[in-house]
Amino acid sequence: MIELSQSAHMTAGIVLLAAVTVTSGGAFLAKVATGGVPATDFQRSFYRAGHGHAGILIIFGLVCLLLAEATALTGFARWLAATGVLVSAIVLPAGFFLSAIGKGRTRPNRAIVLVWAGGAVLVAGLVTLAVGLLLG
Repeated sequence: MIELSQSAHMTAGIVLLAAVTVTSGGAFLAKVATGGVPATDFQRSFYRAGHGHAGILIIFGLVCLLLAEATALTGFARWLAATGVLVSAIVLPAGFFLSAIGKGRTRPNRAIVLVWAGGAVLVAGLVTLAVGLLLG
């Protein structure tokens, strides 16, 4: 059994409370789907992508947080392995939502860079965690 550090306990608790925002995102998507919030096809697809990525990355991030406890990583590498996926769970979905904001938008705005930045943090966190696990 993996014994959690105090920081992992705190991070997991904060993340679980923050996961409530994904629920509010679901309520927003229901309004979009029923026509309560006008949106273009592009916006609907980006809102769905943002919501879906947020939900799965939170779950995946919590798993990575637990797995990072089983590594000998320290310092920044430990932080990245433990929280990289969780950081991407904020940045990447924010890119989908923020790049689709605006009446009648049919293409992403400059906030699309957040999708790429979130993807980069996701990959960095996963690779760091994998190396930490493989090296023991």
